Amino acid sequence: MEAELMTLASSGAATLVGLMISDAWTEVKDGIARMLARGKAIEQVARDLDVSRTELLQADGSKDEQFVAAVEGVWRARLQDLLQAEPALAEDLRRLLMGRGTPEAGPLREVHNMITGGVQHGPVIQAGRISGLAFHLPKPPGAADGG
Repeated sequence: MEAELMTLASSGAATLVGLMISDAWTEVKDGIARMLARGKAIEQVARDLDVSRTELLQADGSKDEQFVAAVEGVWRARLQDLLQAEPALAEDLRRLLMGRGTPEAGPLREVHNMITGGVQHGPVIQAGRISGLAFHLPKPPGAADGG
């Protein structure tokens, strides 16, 4: 493998691991999985990414440098294999490294929120996507007992 692609794989692995332990992961994970799967076995790649992320988060992020380096090494080797098999991946990987997103990533949108009205007796959440979330809240002050 030529030196430029090896360097690209190393930079890509470092960026990938950095994204895994960042708040941005949920926004970029699907695009990265598509990029790495190249149309094949997306579910398996997504699971592999999730396993690595879970392990990194359990290792308390960057505090365990040897573990982070090991995970990075796994993804470096994987990226090197992918770059050898799919040279077109290099352009997608460069775009990721330059902060221009992942393949098929949508454009960034600006969001403006305005909350008006009286006192709210419960949580307010702003998010792009939430699943499996339930709130169990006490009754607001002055609410009648429902029996």
